[in-house]
Amino acid sequence: MIAMKEEEKMNPEEEETLKEEETTVENNQEHSEDSEKSEDSENSENSEDSENSESPEEQDPLEAALAEIESLKTQMLYKTAEFDNYRKRTLKEKAELILNGGEKAVSAILPVIDDMERAMENGEKTDDPQVLREGMELIYHKFMKALESLGVKKIETENADFNTDVHEAVAMVPGMGDDKKGKVIDCLQSGYQLNDKVIRHAKVAVGQ
Repeated sequence: MIAMKEEEKMNPEEEETLKEEETTVENNQEHSEDSEKSEDSENSENSEDSENSESPEEQDPLEAALAEIESLKTQMLYKTAEFDNYRKRTLKEKAELILNGGEKAVSAILPVIDDMERAMENGEKTDDPQVLREGMELIYHKFMKALESLGVKKIETENADFNTDVHEAVAMVPGMGDDKKGKVIDCLQSGYQLNDKVIRHAKVAVGQ
């Protein structure tokens, strides 16, 4: 009753002001609802755009497979060219090794040849056989050192046990006694090894 009396007491201006306030509140509520709807629509559009942007990669495996095939083809061509260059280089080095493989040996022997030439020149100036013999021995020892520098060494035969790995028996000598049995009695031709590989067996006579 009291509220009704107070409403009855409100004048027309107050009623109009109250209506304007209610209208403003309703407009604000409608505006916020519209903004929320627009945000929801934008979010849904963005999600659809992101789905659409990801979909081509998921939906187009053919293009991905073709790109991978192209990459593998490029790698294969590169590897093929690299291997072909390696093969050509290896063949060239092998050919050069065959042609010039003896260069080291020849270089080691050249000083010995120089000594032999000098010995021949000096031999014309003397008739002393001892001088000639000493010169030949010097050249021989120098030549053996040159061979040793190349990995060549002489097979030992003096007082050695007969060994089929390095010796070749060309004669059997009977009646040499038990202490000479199976021993090398004489060396008929020297044998040589190159880096522990027998390149020529020593031809020997063996006690029987």
